[in-house]
Amino acid sequence: MFNKNSKQLFLLITCSIFLFLQNAAQSFNVRVDNISKEDKNFFPADNPLIQYTGRIDFGNTELPKMWAPGVYITVQFKGTAITAVINDQELWGKNHNYLEIVVDGEAKRIQTKSKTNYITVSGLTDTFHYFTICKNTESNIGYIEFAGVYCDYLVKPQPKPKRKIEFIGNSITCGTGSDKSEIDCGKGVWHDQHNAYMAYGPVTARILNAQWHLSAVSGIGLMHSCCNMNIIMPPVFDKIDMRGDSVQWNFKKYQPDVVTVCLGQNDGIQDSVVFCNANIDFVKQLRGHYPKAKIVLLTSPMADEKLKAVLKNQITAVVHFFNKQKDKKVSKYFFSRSFTSGCDYHPDLNEHQLIAAELTAYLKKLMRW
Repeated sequence: MFNKNSKQLFLLITCSIFLFLQNAAQSFNVRVDNISKEDKNFFPADNPLIQYTGRIDFGNTELPKMWAPGVYITVQFKGTAITAVINDQELWGKNHNYLEIVVDGEAKRIQTKSKTNYITVSGLTDTFHYFTICKNTESNIGYIEFAGVYCDYLVKPQPKPKRKIEFIGNSITCGTGSDKSEIDCGKGVWHDQHNAYMAYGPVTARILNAQWHLSAVSGIGLMHSCCNMNIIMPPVFDKIDMRGDSVQWNFKKYQPDVVTVCLGQNDGIQDSVVFCNANIDFVKQLRGHYPKAKIVLLTSPMADEKLKAVLKNQITAVVHFFNKQKDKKVSKYFFSRSFTSGCDYHPDLNEHQLIAAELTAYLKKLMRW
């Protein structure tokens, strides 16, 4: 029998091995061009063999539009190469989004270069492959549009995982400041270190074989946001573009089994009664959208000891309120420590692994997964 410490160690080792395989030496090549060099078959974005996961605007089915971090597109294809066509908004005339390109579970992080991008993966064996594109940067870097793929042919992919998780939060949940593998902190531009695919939420979901949504915006709070932002989470939670507070989301499209809420870092220390009431109102809002989901309130992984202590007390009071109202599906999890080794005191990639290991263990027990 494992004791508590050995179980935690086992989960940390398992998570580390999983992520080592994710980052292992890649067996494919990837390049980004602004001119098409393909003579293969073209499969447009509205092809039924293409899978989409996340809050996506399908107002134009031939060019679905994506703002949120962690949104992902998956196809299964046959052949030695595939090219995806991605349009970048080029917000402010200069922003270029980062994407995670994943082939058969192996991942590479790339950046768009122009308004229209032909992202080609080559060097594959001539067999069946899974190809995923995940948006690593968040909505305030601008949207991307997916036009389709060039390849020999598509085949019907495996069904999506039945399990569904939604991760609500701020820059931590977005994966902001986590990836220093190419450009170190303080260099380049702010979003050069964004990596939503390797943030704690998607890592947790992949370990648990679940779909994921990241409903997160850097700087956002429950009742107070940082950096002169004019939005807070509750009023924008029903939008596809949360940062822009635009494009209505249909909650019927995704009903998660469990929702985690990681807010409070940007609120700072607020009056406890006011903050608890705001938290209660937001959980009620979530319950209205997700009547069957389990809702887990989290402490902030960035919080210092003072803020962490305040958040623990406030979250405990909120959970007690709902449990007393006979809503036993509201619970809490407190992270073991602060994780601040990334840029601007955010968690780095290694710390996201540790956060995911803790959260995975809790959700596995909570959900009996």
